[in-house]
Amino acid sequence: MTTACETCPVRDSAACSVLSPEEREALSAAGRIRTLERGEMLFAAGDDQAACATLVKGALKVSAIDSQGREQILALVHPAGFIGELFSPYAHHDVVALTQSTLCTFARADIERAIDAYPALARALLRRAQEDLLSTRTLLELTANARAETRLAALLHDFAAAASASSCHLAHEFELPLTRGEVANMLGLTIETVSRKLSELESMGAIARKGKRGIELTDPALLQALSGRHSDDIPVP
Repeated sequence: MTTACETCPVRDSAACSVLSPEEREALSAAGRIRTLERGEMLFAAGDDQAACATLVKGALKVSAIDSQGREQILALVHPAGFIGELFSPYAHHDVVALTQSTLCTFARADIERAIDAYPALARALLRRAQEDLLSTRTLLELTANARAETRLAALLHDFAAAASASSCHLAHEFELPLTRGEVANMLGLTIETVSRKLSELESMGAIARKGKRGIELTDPALLQALSGRHSDDIPVP
């Protein structure tokens, strides 16, 4: 099944959006749509044939297993995000679906040819790589220095930004794709602290929980203030 660019929900925000219609059509001929269920792996550390992909819907985690067999979540991938290690002979980390996820996948060789053929795509992928690096550095700084409340508020802020259809404001509601254990893992907290801080954010009026994982931003400005984020920190999806 070839990709259907005209109906793709991230066609205006993914890296391929910089291509002309003709160039995008040529690229899409090499692509395939793949759906992952929660917990299903896109590729594993050590794979030498790992594909490259743009996330169309859902959420992914990039993780590693330490010497004690414990998982460490290193990064999250939101819709329009690009995943794949173009200049490495094998994958260094596991990439796993957090929710049912749809991806537009390409063989590494096809993306390498596209980069050579379309300089605008190369620049777009470089920009995304820089944004991913900044996000990783921000997460490291956050978990090293910030209070638990700030860490959690910042994570919720970033999920609301990723769920928004606009780069100008946060989504009013979204589903949190991480379990409390995964949130604790990522932020360097205990599950008990995550649960307590979620309750505190709700008591303060910043959020309201809806069902098992639904989050409503009842006071986006308060959440943003608590997170330490600024208005220009809202990423372009």
